[in-house]
Amino acid sequence: MLNATTWDVSIGSLTPTITLWRGTSILLLLYIIASSWRSYRRLRAMPPGPRGLPILGNVLQMPSSQQWLKFSEWNKEYGSVFSLNLAGQPLVVLNSFKSAADLLDRRSSIYSDRPRLVMVQEVLCGNVFMILSRYGDQWRRMRRATHEAFNTKMVEKYRPVQAREAAFAVLRMLENPDDWQNHLKRAAGSSILGAVYAWPSITDSQNPLVQRIHAFSNTISAAVVPGAYLIDIFPVLDHLPTWMYRPKKKGQEWHENETDLFRTLLKDVEDKLDIGSVGECLVRDLKERNERNRLSEKEIAWLSGIMFAAGMETTSGTLAFFILAAVLYPEVVAKAREELDEVVGRSRLPSFDDLPQLPYIQAVVKELLRWRPVAPLGVPHSTTEDDWYEGYLIPKGTIIFANIWSMNRDPEYFPDYSEFRPERYLDGDIPEDTHNMGHASFGFGRRICVGQNFAMQLLHINIATLLWALNIDKVMDANDNEIMTPKNDFVDSGVIMEPAPFKCKMTPRFPEAVDIIKKTFLV
Repeated sequence: MLNATTWDVSIGSLTPTITLWRGTSILLLLYIIASSWRSYRRLRAMPPGPRGLPILGNVLQMPSSQQWLKFSEWNKEYGSVFSLNLAGQPLVVLNSFKSAADLLDRRSSIYSDRPRLVMVQEVLCGNVFMILSRYGDQWRRMRRATHEAFNTKMVEKYRPVQAREAAFAVLRMLENPDDWQNHLKRAAGSSILGAVYAWPSITDSQNPLVQRIHAFSNTISAAVVPGAYLIDIFPVLDHLPTWMYRPKKKGQEWHENETDLFRTLLKDVEDKLDIGSVGECLVRDLKERNERNRLSEKEIAWLSGIMFAAGMETTSGTLAFFILAAVLYPEVVAKAREELDEVVGRSRLPSFDDLPQLPYIQAVVKELLRWRPVAPLGVPHSTTEDDWYEGYLIPKGTIIFANIWSMNRDPEYFPDYSEFRPERYLDGDIPEDTHNMGHASFGFGRRICVGQNFAMQLLHINIATLLWALNIDKVMDANDNEIMTPKNDFVDSGVIMEPAPFKCKMTPRFPEAVDIIKKTFLV
């Protein structure tokens, strides 16, 4: 039972805390008002956009998920370049190939920074996540090292691993079709583990490392979304002790755990390098070229880890959308198989050497990346100085989003944009400002996806192998009626999206397919 003395002591001990919270609240309110007033006059000169509230601006109008859909609506109302105000933080959304290329490509010297996202950059990632790093010396060193290791010529050495994992994916999906999405994650993860760390094939779709990296990616993807944490809207909170802002303390602990994982994976390769028993891989390339790139041990560990994490999520998500397209558009599958039968036949698996003779398969990959970009908003850019575009001010420090979803569905270039139609890429009429790809799914400027060459190899060989070996059909119910497959249901983890789970029927396309795979890879 509390006596009077104890009660008085408890109140007294709380008084400093209450006073501190009151003082902090007042300072925070003054900070918000001052920041908003300073921003107000500059925001008036920016591109048009939806009207917001005093002080908060458009914060309450930002959806918590699938923001690209809302941005696409505002694109129709306010034009291809519009602006938002997030409690004084200016944000500009680019919705056309031209505007994105004009700014992110042709003015890349001032549009290549990242916004300061305190929680994800500084706390969760300790300022060593290259994709999110600020534009400066560290980013240049890490980017150069990765580009050297993953350029068009260098990634060719990973083709055997990618072909093997594509074939193994077929076998696993035939064994358990209901778990096909996890089998694709396994295949993508195993391919990238082999390329990054020279690991042998992972056989289990529930492999703990694959699951751990999947959780890592989801955490980062969710944290990148503007406004995900209060500290990103009001960076002044970074000065509070961790006991007053618990997410920061938890984030620091998370960072240490993930750093330990990446260092363990790096150490495994280093030990094998010492005895000369490691094959070709990214870590080996980074270590052998490090005299020029001058990366620290932690930078190498995180650079390798994020290439694994980012690559696994984006490629497996894209392959999942391919399965969706195959179910919804059987006529596309039929045309692709006709080409495969003519060029490859049925006595062997498709190979990378076949790809130049498979223009329809190449068109399928391009259309897939256009139709369902797995990173529909990419990762935000930020400006390093004031700029003017088409008569509007884009202030220094503005967050820039490239709405890839909207660009890839521009009716000027794609009148039937909601349909999956690879034929649009067979006539050679590629939209301008798309780096000759016909879509914007790898991003723009100096921040364009550094792993795109590896990803394109992986997508081509997996899609060719799946089409060659499998029938992918809709599932029927007990009354032999088609079960509807959702075309526009997405799982949005923040930056990355994938199709909502759905079932499909997978069977060998011809009797010899499974035996050919097993004989080819000595399974």
